[in-house]
Amino acid sequence: MAAINPYLNFEGKTEEAFNFYKSVFGGEFQVIQRFKDMPDGDKMSAEDGNKIMHVSLPIGDGNVLMGTDTLESMGQKLNMGNNFSISVDTDSEAESDQIFNALVAGGEVVMPLEKTFWGAYFGMLTDRFGIQWLVNFDYGKEK
Repeated sequence: MAAINPYLNFEGKTEEAFNFYKSVFGGEFQVIQRFKDMPDGDKMSAEDGNKIMHVSLPIGDGNVLMGTDTLESMGQKLNMGNNFSISVDTDSEAESDQIFNALVAGGEVVMPLEKTFWGAYFGMLTDRFGIQWLVNFDYGKEK
């Protein structure tokens, strides 16, 4: 079954925030990726390229705090209320499809479910109540 974790958005402060959370909760970053590391990342400004595309910090038993920087150059704007999402990690593509399609009913697809360059099946949506969701299946974790 799916696991649910918080996903936080910051305006250029993700690295600072997550170093703070790491000092509070301990542990090590599971993943830290910068925008310059994505395909065509070398085409963005050095400032944007150095910002955090994705970071994850395991906390406790099975919980993961994740985050990203928003980039105005990519059409993203941070407002209170859109500074977090709920991330659902699934056990299969089929479970991703089922959960994504159920959540988006009456809502809006932000990014359709698709295979990504980081090795996942991933999509984003806003449900009919205005809550932002990320649905993710990491290949290699089939059960």
